[in-house]
Amino acid sequence: IYNDVIDTSDAIWIDDHVTQADRLAWYDELVTSGFPVLVAVDPADDDLVTGYASFGPFRSKAGYWPTVEHTIHIHRDRRGRGVGQALLDALVDRAVRLDKHVMVAGVDGGNDGSIRFHERNGFREVGRMPAIGRKFDRPVDLVLLQLDLPVSSSEDARP
Repeated sequence: IYNDVIDTSDAIWIDDHVTQADRLAWYDELVTSGFPVLVAVDPADDDLVTGYASFGPFRSKAGYWPTVEHTIHIHRDRRGRGVGQALLDALVDRAVRLDKHVMVAGVDGGNDGSIRFHERNGFREVGRMPAIGRKFDRPVDLVLLQLDLPVSSSEDARP
């Protein structure tokens, strides 16, 4: 899924494919740090992975602990079927249980579908950074969207 997104969209600002070892290192880093990595599968299709999602630190400084940045990627043949919604709902639930206060989405400025998806889910645009990146040898904009999360009643919430 990740390499297909690299090839076909501005969502990931790299041009070269990643290896399985790269993705396993990404997974291990997140899980070891206590962050979720969720995978959606279709049991009716030999457990085909239809999408995945995670969140991790928004920035590395300690003062940013209540804020996370998420990522969701869906198999190209399964987009528009509710997989992304199910993954986002599960991420928000996990973030609330971890006493996170804000979830950030960094979206390619040309990805109107992703921006609308996030807005439908309560995210609001809080920043637009023109030509901050490059993909396919052209400048791309970054749109930052923010969702204020409900406060958890968990006693052991803060890390």
